[in-house]
Amino acid sequence: MRSLKPRTAGGALSGVFGAIAMSVVAGVLLTAAVTPIVAVTGAAASSAINVFENLPDHLNPGQLAQPSTIYAKNSEGKDVEVATFYEQDREPVKWDEISQYIKDAAVAEEDPRFYTHGGVDVLATSRAVAQNAMGSNLSGASTITMQYVRNVLVQEAEAIVDPDERDEAYEDAMRQDMDRKLKEMRYAVSIEKQFSKDEILLGYLNIALFGRQIYGIQSAAQYYYGKNANDVTVAEAASLVAIVNNPSQLQIDLPENIEKNQDRRDKILGSMLNHGRITQAQYDEAVATAVEPNITPRPAGCDIAESRMNLGYFCDYVQRYILNDPSFGNSSQERFFNFQRGGYDIHTTINIDMQNAGVQAMRDNVPATMDGIDIGGVGVSTENGTGRVLAMVQNRTFSADPEVTQDNAAYTGINYSTDFEYGGSGGFQVGSTFKAITLTEWIRSGHSVRQSVNANGRTEQYQNFPAHCLDGGIYGYGNWTFQNDQGRQYGTRTVQNVIEQSINGGVVSMQQQMDLCDTFDTAKKLGVHRAAEQNSDESMSNYGTRDLAILPSTVYGGTDEIAPITMATAFGAFGAEGEVCTPVPIDKILDPDGEEVNFTGSQCSSAIAPEVAAGVAYVLESTVQNGLAGHARSAIGTPHFAKTGTTDNVKDNWTVGGSSKVSTAVWVGNVTGDVSTQQFGGWEGLMAADQRIWPAIMNVADEKYGGDPFPSPGDSALRVTTQEVPDTSGQSYDDAKKLLEDAGFTVSDGGDTDSSEDEGRVARTDPEAGSSAPQGSSIRLFRSNGSMSELPDVTGQDGSDALRELRSAGFGSVSLPGSCRNEEITSMSPSGGSDAKRSSQVTLSCDS
Repeated sequence: MRSLKPRTAGGALSGVFGAIAMSVVAGVLLTAAVTPIVAVTGAAASSAINVFENLPDHLNPGQLAQPSTIYAKNSEGKDVEVATFYEQDREPVKWDEISQYIKDAAVAEEDPRFYTHGGVDVLATSRAVAQNAMGSNLSGASTITMQYVRNVLVQEAEAIVDPDERDEAYEDAMRQDMDRKLKEMRYAVSIEKQFSKDEILLGYLNIALFGRQIYGIQSAAQYYYGKNANDVTVAEAASLVAIVNNPSQLQIDLPENIEKNQDRRDKILGSMLNHGRITQAQYDEAVATAVEPNITPRPAGCDIAESRMNLGYFCDYVQRYILNDPSFGNSSQERFFNFQRGGYDIHTTINIDMQNAGVQAMRDNVPATMDGIDIGGVGVSTENGTGRVLAMVQNRTFSADPEVTQDNAAYTGINYSTDFEYGGSGGFQVGSTFKAITLTEWIRSGHSVRQSVNANGRTEQYQNFPAHCLDGGIYGYGNWTFQNDQGRQYGTRTVQNVIEQSINGGVVSMQQQMDLCDTFDTAKKLGVHRAAEQNSDESMSNYGTRDLAILPSTVYGGTDEIAPITMATAFGAFGAEGEVCTPVPIDKILDPDGEEVNFTGSQCSSAIAPEVAAGVAYVLESTVQNGLAGHARSAIGTPHFAKTGTTDNVKDNWTVGGSSKVSTAVWVGNVTGDVSTQQFGGWEGLMAADQRIWPAIMNVADEKYGGDPFPSPGDSALRVTTQEVPDTSGQSYDDAKKLLEDAGFTVSDGGDTDSSEDEGRVARTDPEAGSSAPQGSSIRLFRSNGSMSELPDVTGQDGSDALRELRSAGFGSVSLPGSCRNEEITSMSPSGGSDAKRSSQVTLSCDS
C-alpha cells in the first residue's frame, strides 16, 4: 500500500518525538485509568512506560479482502467480466486515484495534526486523559493512524475462518478500554516508523467501512455516487468521509440518514474551510448542495452472469470447482471464505461464440417448461487433450435465488451438465451412447469391427456372459430376454454395421465374446462414472458409490445416470488418441498482485491405446456418414464422429461425439418422470431436438478450432478372418451349436429340412460344411425331419431285381418301362446314392 510520496524528515522526526512523548503520556494514561486516587508520581509513570514498551509493536496490514471476479474472453480475445463475488466490496486504489478533497476532508475532520504528530496526538490524548478522569472515554484521542490500526485489527479478525474465533477477535479489536487503547497507540507508533504519512492515509481510505459491504473509498464513491473516487465534488467528498464516523447511521442509501449525513458533512466542510483546505466560495457552494446520492450497486453472484451473458450455469460451475478444490482450503467453508475475500481474477475457458450458438439452438428447440413433461436440455463441450470446458448451455434460466426457483419452473439453480457436487444434478441414463464404450473394449480386446455377429433380439442365459470380477466368473444364472428397437430382427451383421445402426442384439453378441468386467473397467479408465452415489437399491453391487452397475443391459442401454460433461470428456479420448482429461473451467487465476494462484487443473491420462481410439473413431465417423448420426456431419467438412442414444420409452435423447479438437454431449429428456418425448412433436419436436442442437454447437467449434482427419485404425480392428465351417451333420443340435461356437461362429436355428439324417439330427449348415466363412459370422443349423432316405443304386441290375430293391427300400413310386424288366438298368433318376423322399418318383431306364 506504499505511495510514491516519501516520508519527510520532519515526519520521521515527529515519529521519534511521538514515541518519546507517548511513553510519558502512556504513564499518565495508565496511572489515571488504573489508580486515579494515587498521585501521578514518577514511579507510577515509569512503571506505566515499562508496560507500554513491553506491548507488541509489530502490525502487518496484510492483504485486504477484495472481490473475486470471473472473466471470459470475447470474440476479439479481450477479457470481459462475467461475475463478481465478495464479502467486502473493495477496490483498492492508488494515491493519485483519490480526489484531494477526500484526503483533505479526512484529515481536517478526523485528525488535523495528522502530518505533524508521530502516530499519537499528544494534545488530543491529554484532553482525552482529562475526559477519562471525568468518566468519559478515549475515543477522541484516536488519530487517523490509530483508526487505521483498529481497522487493520478488525480486518485480521474478519479474515479468520472459524466464526466463533472470528467474533472473539472482532470483539477484542473493538474493545473500548485502556488496554486496547494502549495497544492501538503502540501499533500506531510502529506504523509511523514503517510508512509515510501519505501511505498511512491511503491505507486508511482503502480499508475503512462505508456501510453494508462497502469498504474503501473507491467502492464507496462508486456505490453512493456512481463515479470514481478521483471524480467526486467537494460536497460529495465530505459526505463520503462523514459516513465513516458511524456507517449505519450516516450511509446515504437510506432516506432517513440523509439529514444526519448532511449535518456531519457540513461540519466537515467547516473544518476544511478552517484549515484552509477549501475557499469560502467552495464552502458556500458545497453546503448549499443537497445530499443526493446516485446509488449504483455492484451486483454479485452468478445471476448477473446469466442476465448479462447467459453464463449462469458456467459461472456456478466455476465457483463450485473452486469450492471443491483443496488448493483453496481444507473445507468448503474455508474455500468459500477465501474465494469471496481473495481478490482473485479468474480467467475461464468458455468460448463465447460456441456458448451463444448453443444458447440460441437450445431456445429454438427446447422450451424452459412444457405442459405434461418436466423437460430438460443440456449442451456441453470440452476440448480434447486439455479438458477445457468450452460451452455449457441449458434450457432453463439460471437463478441462485430459492424464492425465484420455487415460484417459477422456468428457473433453476441445478446444473444438469455436471456431477452432483458441481451443480446438484444426479445425471441421466445415457442409453445407446454407451455402445461406444462396449465397442472400445471390443477393439481393445483384439476383435475386428468387420467381424460378424448375431444382431437379433433373443433370449440368452446369464451364464453366457463371462465376468471375472463376479462370483463364479460369470454374471449369473437364468434367462435374459432382450430385443431391438421395435422388435426388429437383423440376422447377422458386422460389428461396424451394428454400431452404425445401434442394434442391441449385435452389441449383446459382442459382449458374450468379452469379459463383462473388462468392459466396465474400460469405461472407468475413460472416466465414466455416475453423477451421484447410487442410493436407491441396496441389493446392487455399486450401492453407495459412483461406480457403474455391472449389468449386461448396460453394455447397449446405458442404464446408469451419468452427467453430460462426463460423456463429453470420455468421448474426447476417441479424438485425442486415447487421452482423457478431466473437465476444467479455469485457465488461470491471478491474485491482486498479478501473481498466479495455484489450483487443481485438468488431470490427463492415457485411457486407451491410440490404435484403439482410432478404431472407435473410425466406426463412429462411419456412423455419421452411413448410420443414425447423419445429423452430426460438419457444415464445413471437418471430420466428425458421433453416437446417438435413446433410453426406454424415448425418455432421454442423446448425441455425443466431436472432432479431433472438441467433443460435445447434448441431452434432451425428462428431468423427473418417465414421459415419452415422442409425444411432443415426434421427429420434428423433442425426440430429435438433440440432433439440431449438437451441430449448432459443433459447427462453431469447427470454425474456431478446426479438426484433423482421424488416424487410421490398427490392422487388427479392420481385418477379416475366415475359417472353415465344421461338419456337424448327424449331430444333435446342441452338440453342433457348441462345436460351431467353439470355432468362433455364432449360431442361429434354421428350422427343419428334408434329410436322410435321423429326425432331429443336424442335416446341414448354411454356409455348408467345409466352406470358408468370416470369423464370428452366423451359421444356420438345419435339423432333419427324417423324411428322406438314401436312394439305392440299382444300375447294372436287371429291371425286375431293381424294382424289388427300390420298393424294399421304401420307394414305392418307380417308373420301369416294360421292355426293361429283363434288361440291365443303365441309368436312374434321381441318381443312386442321393437322398430323396420315399414318395419321390424314381425313373429307371435301359438301352433296349
